[in-house]
Amino acid sequence: MNDFVAPVIDWAAVSPVLIVLGAGVLGVLLEAFLPDRVRRTTQLVLALGALAGSLVAVGLLWDRVQDGSVAVVNGSYVLTPFGLGVQAVVALCALLGVLVVAERTTTGQDAFAPAAAAVPGTVYEDETRRAGLQQTEIFPLLLFATGGMLLFPATDDLIVMFVALEVLSLPLYVLCATARRRRLLSQEAAFKYFVLGAFASALFIFGVALVYGFSGSVRLENVVAVLAEPSVSPLGTMPGLVVVGLLLVMAGLLFKVGAAPFHTWTPDVYQGAPTPITGFMAACTKAAAVGALVRVVFTLAAGLDADARHDVEVALWVVAILTMLIGTVAGAVQTDIKRLLAYSSIAHAGFLLVGTVGLDEVSSRALVFYLLAYGLATVGAFAVVTLVRERTVTRGPGEGAADDDDGVVLGEATRLAQWAGIGRRAPWLTAAFCLFLLSMAGIPLTAGFIAKFGVFSAAVEAGAWPLALLGVLASAVSVFFYVRIIVLMVLTPPADDASAAGSSSGSSSGGTAAPDDGLDGAGAEPSGVTATLTGTATRTVVVRTVVTVVGSRGPAAVAIALCAAGVLLLGVFPAAVLDLAAQAGQFRF
Repeated sequence: MNDFVAPVIDWAAVSPVLIVLGAGVLGVLLEAFLPDRVRRTTQLVLALGALAGSLVAVGLLWDRVQDGSVAVVNGSYVLTPFGLGVQAVVALCALLGVLVVAERTTTGQDAFAPAAAAVPGTVYEDETRRAGLQQTEIFPLLLFATGGMLLFPATDDLIVMFVALEVLSLPLYVLCATARRRRLLSQEAAFKYFVLGAFASALFIFGVALVYGFSGSVRLENVVAVLAEPSVSPLGTMPGLVVVGLLLVMAGLLFKVGAAPFHTWTPDVYQGAPTPITGFMAACTKAAAVGALVRVVFTLAAGLDADARHDVEVALWVVAILTMLIGTVAGAVQTDIKRLLAYSSIAHAGFLLVGTVGLDEVSSRALVFYLLAYGLATVGAFAVVTLVRERTVTRGPGEGAADDDDGVVLGEATRLAQWAGIGRRAPWLTAAFCLFLLSMAGIPLTAGFIAKFGVFSAAVEAGAWPLALLGVLASAVSVFFYVRIIVLMVLTPPADDASAAGSSSGSSSGGTAAPDDGLDGAGAEPSGVTATLTGTATRTVVVRTVVTVVGSRGPAAVAIALCAAGVLLLGVFPAAVLDLAAQAGQFRF
């Protein structure tokens, strides 16, 4: 006799996740059946529509969760105001991130290799590039990663949370290895991310095992019940098990947050991954991981006794201080713009952890607003980086001076010295980038100021004023490297762009090299396309490389404009969003 009773599922409650994951599955099917000429457009429309639909679903559920949390499938999915707020931030940042991913610039190429599995520098890779192949699988992978991020903070089950962790991580491992240029660096970044991610997952699942051994359940609500009544579990009288398990689970989550000492993946991966993917990870992954961290720590801390709760608070203090110290000190000495933004991300992870020490609704309210402000500034900043490129200047044998308008557009100009005088070439783009940097620094009239004031105030209200003071000092130090970039772009005259590629090193070319030519390996010279004109191959000599600002074909410009408007409006008129954050801060178990 089969006594199985199918659970009644509230599909509306899980619609934000289902829309995105369903679109991801549909995107995989479209890859198999659609012709090449319409595949990219269809995938882009599907991805943007799914993320917009998820954001609409969050809005429709907003009033419903204000009356109480919604539990689905016996608590495997629990929708709370805080979880819904984090989902809104993730969906919005993912929508803006996909716009940056879709950017092809005036060169006609996006940021992704035509055949990511090809060995860098091989003939096969050259042939796929010349054939104009495109990696449209990027969009389903982004949707799967976003679906995992939406599920991450919305579950009360540690096993489901682990599944969400893997669902969001596995696509990112692949996406990090798909850069069109600097392919070896990209693949190295993906490998490092995978190894360290596997290590973090192992810590997480081992912590889950200890929590299960203590309570006989992986549901957070049941663990809290055992903490309140230890006699219901054989090991209920050993609260040390759940404390150690909680610390291990925190370690796995702090890896995704990018907090020290679990930050080692951040600089290398941010530098090597395709820049649009870097912005997507920096904003969305951090928001989802902070949401999951708050859900686990705040829920279990409510059931711990005073001594165990103190141990958890001490761990948060130590990690927050170490993260802010490493992020600000290391960031001040960086000479690569992407690594500098990586250490900025680490510093912001420390500021976010300052806001968690209160373990109360005031903290969760401040964190939701901070995640939104940080996400907008981060996606916008990396979108700007995608448009500042290197370009070769060439001349033929026996010709006169090199023409600055010829040559091949390469990858992003990431060395800080190359950004000197950018403000004179692209004033509006520079203005937007300055706004994002000022917001990250926490300057008044930007969203970053309101966000930092919120988390520091939450820490003070919880009695952690020394930690808030350290956060203010670290924020003041971080202003240095943000303002340094602004001074470099606006007040510093353009440096001598002559970075000689070697007058003796040339590439066979017939006319103008294809705009896809770039640094295919680590430190490789720009490759050319062999051609024959009137039966005779000519030689084009690379004289030097210069910095150029490529034009946007629309998507990245829209993302930058929306992010800039959001950062400015949240800084000048934050009241409406603060009210929504206050509603999201109602953290119900």
